[in-house]
Amino acid sequence: MTAATPGPAFSVRDIPFSTYGSWFDISPVVAEKAYADDLHLVSHQNGMHAVLRLIPLDPSTGARAETGVEATPALLSWIGTGGRVDLGYESPDTVRLRGSGLDIRVCAAAQALTPFSGTYFFHDPAADAHVFTSYETGRRYRITVLSGTVAGTTGAQGLGGTDRGLVVTAEAGGAWEIAIEELDTARPPYTSAATFDEIVETARQSFTHFVDAVAPWRSSTTPAAELAAYVVWSATVRPTGLVTRPAVLMSKHWMDKVWSWDHCFNALALAPGCPELALDQFALPFDHQDESGALPDSVTHSEVLYNFVKPPIHGWAFSRLRRRLPTPPGREELTETYRRLARWTEFWLTARRAPGAILAHYQHGNDSGWDNATTFDPERVVVTADLAAFLVLQLHELAYLARELDMADEADGWTRAAGTIQAALLDELWADGRFVARGVAGGDTWSSAGLLDLMPVVLGEHLPDEISSTLADHVKAHLTPYGLATELPSSPHYLADGYWRGPIWAPATILIEDGLRRAGHHRLADDISARFRALCETHGFAENFDALTGTGLRDRAYTWTASSYLLLAEAHARRE
Repeated sequence: MTAATPGPAFSVRDIPFSTYGSWFDISPVVAEKAYADDLHLVSHQNGMHAVLRLIPLDPSTGARAETGVEATPALLSWIGTGGRVDLGYESPDTVRLRGSGLDIRVCAAAQALTPFSGTYFFHDPAADAHVFTSYETGRRYRITVLSGTVAGTTGAQGLGGTDRGLVVTAEAGGAWEIAIEELDTARPPYTSAATFDEIVETARQSFTHFVDAVAPWRSSTTPAAELAAYVVWSATVRPTGLVTRPAVLMSKHWMDKVWSWDHCFNALALAPGCPELALDQFALPFDHQDESGALPDSVTHSEVLYNFVKPPIHGWAFSRLRRRLPTPPGREELTETYRRLARWTEFWLTARRAPGAILAHYQHGNDSGWDNATTFDPERVVVTADLAAFLVLQLHELAYLARELDMADEADGWTRAAGTIQAALLDELWADGRFVARGVAGGDTWSSAGLLDLMPVVLGEHLPDEISSTLADHVKAHLTPYGLATELPSSPHYLADGYWRGPIWAPATILIEDGLRRAGHHRLADDISARFRALCETHGFAENFDALTGTGLRDRAYTWTASSYLLLAEAHARRE
């Protein structure tokens, strides 16, 4: 991107308009899979909540104006035949709006159900501003008129289901401008020396700096790199509440959390250009590691969940991460990571191994990250080959870290454990040319048509050649024109929008591509990479994709998808 370009254009229906550090966005998505006609200020504190509705008005009639919406990383615009309204972020908690030829109505997103819920609206004489207080987010949203006038208000100091809001209009032939701030309790009246155009330019420069850092290799052969970088940049929030570090949420739509394996892919994509942010992504779930060594299922502003865990891909991830950082981690960083990874591994080797068992088990599909994969149809408490493979890689990484830290005895212990688990994996779960799963309760085994059964290919160079080649052949069967289907399309259990029962997912793509490449199956790895990159370049960065049509499914602005594109695009550019 040159200094004069505004950045990639996108639809706010698919990707929220936001900025680095902010806990709110502007979009029509007001709940899971729920889209509104108007754009809303949507907060992600205390959950996802649409707080304010932003409605351009025709000044001559007072009715909603017919407008189209255009968005680039620094500027959101409603454009109608009679004028326009522009919006830009001045800071993570403040947006400025400017209008000419159109008025603006700012109102509560929805009517309150009780006198004490919803959004209370009043005029604050101390700041000469109008304030909405949100019961759901626990925050205040202050509107200060910088130019123009308030044409009218409704519902001020009203309770219950009162409609509440204000209309701002321009003086004859002029323009209006307002600031909307998200604040906790109180702050001095709003002032700013920056013009609207300067605010937009500052935001544009901020994004340009970010994309130049994370994707300096981009070219016409990686056409989605800038938009992928925007998805990650705009979904990053500042430390607040239970979020202990700057965090890349999975989305600023409804998937507004950090899950304890998603973060690894964001960390890897950020590592070369934003190393501190990358290390923060890797470490954040470990900040909430419990006494048993388990990581939480997810972390967000006001909630940490421990009812499930996520798969132990962290040894695999840190092995790659430390190699991608521009400066290798220092001894203190390695020591802390070693300690945390060791506790996480011991959790699996104690709390998740049945008496006398060598192999660990999942207690539910959610623990694997593949929530409803067909591997878990017969039973839920299951020994699976993917889990054993991830633990082998994690044990090898622990051995490497122990040697780096001059702990030879511990390194030898981790290496022996890796060998023991891999031997058990091949002895107990490899049968008739494929891996099987085994129920913990009764010991029954079964196979499925799901891609999860093939995930031990992530072991790469550690697998015997015959098994590696067999797995590669099975992986080929899952390839559609768009990528790796998580269930064979010929399976009776295949569902086009069946979550992990058919659609293409980014993490499976990255893990399998990496394992194949490390095992020497470069042609197949190249093919998988090319198909996934083309999928993102055509269909965006959805949570997952229809394996037969490529259509984006579920949340359409998913950061691990964007980060996975960046990883594959960078590697492709380097190879070229």
